[in-house]
Amino acid sequence: MTRITTPFGFHSTAQEVIEGVDLTGKRAIVTGGASGIGIETARALVNAGANVTLAVRRPEAAESIAAELRSGGRGTVDIRSINLADLSSVKSFAESWSGPLDILVNNAGIMAVPQRELTSQGWEMQFATNFLGHFALVLGLQNALIKAEGARIVSLSSNANLLGPVVFDDINFDFRTYDAFASYAQAKSACALIAVEITRRWAKLGIFANALNPGAIATNLQKHTGGLKTPIERQKNVQQGAATSVLLAASPLLEGIGGRYFEDCNEALVVTKRPADYRGVAAYAVDPDNAQRLWEVATRMTVGLFYR
Repeated sequence: MTRITTPFGFHSTAQEVIEGVDLTGKRAIVTGGASGIGIETARALVNAGANVTLAVRRPEAAESIAAELRSGGRGTVDIRSINLADLSSVKSFAESWSGPLDILVNNAGIMAVPQRELTSQGWEMQFATNFLGHFALVLGLQNALIKAEGARIVSLSSNANLLGPVVFDDINFDFRTYDAFASYAQAKSACALIAVEITRRWAKLGIFANALNPGAIATNLQKHTGGLKTPIERQKNVQQGAATSVLLAASPLLEGIGGRYFEDCNEALVVTKRPADYRGVAAYAVDPDNAQRLWEVATRMTVGLFYR
């Protein structure tokens, strides 16, 4: 495949990459859309005319953000409750959705949870929140995505994929000693892989998925790490951090493109060793066989949730 490049880069903002794009009448969901780069992702989509749903764990806390987005955008904004760590909550959200869905931005996430935690369904918390809940959401919204006739799914990964793969035989850290960053790396590698398999399975249905590394942005995501440690010259502000998400969600440059991994608004290089600058995507995080295996494992983990 030819590597995809665009006129945009590290310093581009969400508003710059969506300039001139008209999303009037399009419907979008942004998970975690009331904090961090989720706000700026939602803002860009609303400003372009999209009707955006903020899918958040605490709807009451999102009201002020929603009001701000409504005041400045051409589209509409509503808020719906979802707890990605609780598969029953994901099921309720998906089953309450009606009509087509043009854009799904799987943006919400947690990072470096210091102690091993399990969800009520028994899954490791970072894998469940960052990946498994979003996987279940994608399954539950499949029919809505099909109805859109050209839907896009955006999966937020991270350069943490370079820290380790999905360990299929011990996803829950039942055998390994729990490590906060190994857990985060596994989840973010999964977020990259799922874009590969969604596109393989569903491109014929008009559904395309891509993954991305948004970059180093100081947000609440780093609450367990003592703040952002990345050198200042490699940090982005929230508008720059949302740019690649918005590019994948809305730019005509990515029409009919899926199964790729992007950083700084361009397709990343696939690497077989971790670079010193942490750029690129690990080969195991875009490997088709790993992607298919992950789908099968995640399907078993969510068995009975939705008809497939």
